[in-house]
Amino acid sequence: MSQGKAIIVDYLTSIPAWYLATVENTPEGGRPHVRPFSFAMLQDGEIQYCTATTKDVYREMQQNPFVELTAWKPGSGWVILRGRANLEDRANAQTRKEGFDHMVGLGEDWLDPNDDRLTFFTIDDAEAWICDIDGSWNPVEL
Repeated sequence: MSQGKAIIVDYLTSIPAWYLATVENTPEGGRPHVRPFSFAMLQDGEIQYCTATTKDVYREMQQNPFVELTAWKPGSGWVILRGRANLEDRANAQTRKEGFDHMVGLGEDWLDPNDDRLTFFTIDDAEAWICDIDGSWNPVEL
């Protein structure tokens, strides 16, 4: 497992929310669409993220898989991670349970961890950095 992936998951899970940007197709062309996320978990050396197949974010990643996430934690700079969303749901039972519990804790309504709407994705060909106010972008080896 990559130590860099553990660094990213530790960062993302230490704050209340982080933000994922997708490309939304509009009549005027592709536009950025940003929304808060808060679940990230390591499974088999990959970072798993979860959402719902019924949400715009899922449809947008189906249409254009390029995504970027960012987060800021006071005193720790900010994280940027970009790559291609891989929507193949490979979550194991533990990841599904933790994602389900997390989403229910946010107030979302799910039947159980195997609800067909609950889905997990990874980000392929990812690049990541921890950035600082001094303008530095320090690569995180993934």
